[in-house]
Amino acid sequence: MKDRAGRRRARRLAIGGAVVLALAGMNGPWLYRFGTERYHEYKINKAEYKAANGHWDIVEFPKEYRQNTIHAALLHTGKVLLIAGSGNDQDNFDAKRFDTRIWDPVTGTVKKVATPKDLFCTGHTQLADGRLLIAGGTKRYEKLKGDVTKAGGLMIVHNENPDEPVTLPAGTRFTGRKNGRTFVSKDPVLVPRAKKVFDEDTGRFLRNDPGLGRIYVEAQKSGARYETGTQDNYRVQGLKGADARNTYGIAQKLALDKKDFQGIRDAFEFDPVAEKYIKVDPMNEARWYPTLTTLSDGKVLSLSGLDEIGQLVPGKNEVFDPRAGTWRYTKGTRQFPTYPAITLMQNGKLFYSGSNAGYGPDDVGRDPGVWDLESNAFTKIPGMSDPKLLETSGTVLLPPAQDERYMVIGGGGVGESDRASNKTRLVDLLAGHPRFTDGPELEKGTRYPQYSILPDDTVLVSGGSEDYRGRGASDILQARIYDGRKNAFDRVADPLVGRNYHAGSILLPDGRVMFFGSDPLYADEGNTEPGEFEQRVEIYTPPYLYRGARPSLSGGPKTVARGASATFRSARPSAVKAARLIRPSASTHVTDTDQRSVALDFVTTKDGIRVTVPKNRNLVPSGWYMLFVTDGEGTPGKARWVRVP
Repeated sequence: MKDRAGRRRARRLAIGGAVVLALAGMNGPWLYRFGTERYHEYKINKAEYKAANGHWDIVEFPKEYRQNTIHAALLHTGKVLLIAGSGNDQDNFDAKRFDTRIWDPVTGTVKKVATPKDLFCTGHTQLADGRLLIAGGTKRYEKLKGDVTKAGGLMIVHNENPDEPVTLPAGTRFTGRKNGRTFVSKDPVLVPRAKKVFDEDTGRFLRNDPGLGRIYVEAQKSGARYETGTQDNYRVQGLKGADARNTYGIAQKLALDKKDFQGIRDAFEFDPVAEKYIKVDPMNEARWYPTLTTLSDGKVLSLSGLDEIGQLVPGKNEVFDPRAGTWRYTKGTRQFPTYPAITLMQNGKLFYSGSNAGYGPDDVGRDPGVWDLESNAFTKIPGMSDPKLLETSGTVLLPPAQDERYMVIGGGGVGESDRASNKTRLVDLLAGHPRFTDGPELEKGTRYPQYSILPDDTVLVSGGSEDYRGRGASDILQARIYDGRKNAFDRVADPLVGRNYHAGSILLPDGRVMFFGSDPLYADEGNTEPGEFEQRVEIYTPPYLYRGARPSLSGGPKTVARGASATFRSARPSAVKAARLIRPSASTHVTDTDQRSVALDFVTTKDGIRVTVPKNRNLVPSGWYMLFVTDGEGTPGKARWVRVP
């Protein structure tokens, strides 16, 4: 009996084992993935792994505070301004739903801020008083060729009257003298008076050069039969006599072609203390996708962008004076693609790396070089590898800023190209004859890399995609830290979230780095499902924050002038081996002209350190900075906010 019972038990165990094995075979891939994922979670959360590679955490806002963040800027209050505007969402634009959030990375609180205009694809930079200047944005969304129902395009309005300008209201009708078709203006236009031209030698009057105004017009009715194929002269309806003779329009082809995004002139300052937008004088030119960059006198240069017609602003750059609150054109013209990476050099000139975000001819304004704004002279810098793959590349001023060495990271072909570069390129602007040389390569061709200067003089480079807007599920879940002393990348922990177009990163005052955005074109490898905007924020904690004790700073003044010194307390003054002033970031579209880390001379005192700010205002533009100190291993303390007046 016992033998039979034992045999039955053995048979049941054998059958049960076979069932388990069969189920395991059927679910093998799932069990393998489950086990692999659990092991990966275990590995990346081990203390020794974090100390070597850092760690990523996802921050998911409550549903009512989520938005499609396009722009982010660190404020001197320690909070982060997150701007969406309409967030690349036509429905939001049509409903005038424009969003801004303020996020406090210390408390985790999020606040909604009233947004006055569609600041989607605006430009921004830090001002000397801690406000953020924001200029440009979206007037009208693009329409693809198949979606355009009314023929339209650019009308150049001429005014031959030398005595007074002409203002034409929105809804003005223009009728072709040859084709007989009528087109209607969508906005008002101010056309300046004609300019009288005299012979320089004799003083004899030669002619009137007409004043010119640009306006977008479209047909009164839908259909291809209202298109025009050639240039025509257009009569302005409602004008009579001399006004009718002096004022007229000229347009080339007015058709059902694709209509690009159109920009706005509006400009605002964001007050970090009041946490609200304050309207300032508008720019002279409407701009969508512009770059704003600070000049040595605290004024701000605004350049490039698509205008109110949806065409690239034709090299008409302008400067904002924060004290006067006014804009003026720069000397001459110089055209760049949209969101050009242009930054202030120590000699007061401007460096253009060739990095840009896209719109513009592929043969105009794409060569890297040094631009003298005063004379408008431009000196090209040779040696760039993959020179046709600079669109959507990143450019960073390597720390410390005194060395004036730049790195250009990755990039892709013009427009919707599937080409991407795995190159990094280095240039030393202090060399007698600057020339680009190749730095360490990336593992993959990378468009839209996110990059942030760290307090230990390294640069974190993360994310991006191999194809245009992550097409083909090509997001790159990799991160690296570049060490300029070794001229090498060290692979660190992989990010959890893929980030491509409309993504960026910001160094926080505690030494961590936040990542925002991502706007993939598709959601799948086969490019069949539309992509969804990534609304989660991700935080990377670098390895240096897992080493234990951190150097400390406390006390000290809030303001330190250029060339002056200031003393701060420290619990272990002897541990401090380096001090840096890092300008807070304002990031969008792979462009962050504000990033820079300035090395400070310092001496150790009995209970602290005394730092000295360099005298060069081109090196240290006025404004708020994070003062970081690091120990011998590069471990930073928490930053102290210091203003350079």
